[in-house]
Amino acid sequence: MAGGLQRARGGRRQRRRAPMSEINVTPFVDVMLVLLVIFMITAPLLTVGVPVNLPETEAKQIQGDDEPLTITITKEGTIYLQETEIELDELVPKLLAVTERRADSRIFVRGDREIVYGRVMEVMGAVNGAGFKNVALVTTVLMKERNR
Repeated sequence: MAGGLQRARGGRRQRRRAPMSEINVTPFVDVMLVLLVIFMITAPLLTVGVPVNLPETEAKQIQGDDEPLTITITKEGTIYLQETEIELDELVPKLLAVTERRADSRIFVRGDREIVYGRVMEVMGAVNGAGFKNVALVTTVLMKERNR
């Protein structure tokens, strides 16, 4: 009986708690938000991965909603479609497959400033000959201070 009195006065009964079935998603959301910010910052830097020394010009920037395909010609004359090295004779069939034969697809040609002009014209001629009409040359915008 003494044990029963002691338990009633100050001691608490030990009840087993049911296992918690809820999942705390706060750490998951935190990690996902951090990853989202990282990808938002790095994605624009990864658009074109082939480094070339572009020529400078004062031309205005071309506006458009869709993501253009990029053909890059390096100083050595190597051709890349996006980031994949490709031969000139394989370029047109690959472009037709990627664009699903849409002639209105935007295509940007990036040529190194030290490349032979004829190599750029070979690529432009092949692309134009395949029926693509929205082809543009990419350059670096030259910012000059104008005195007025």
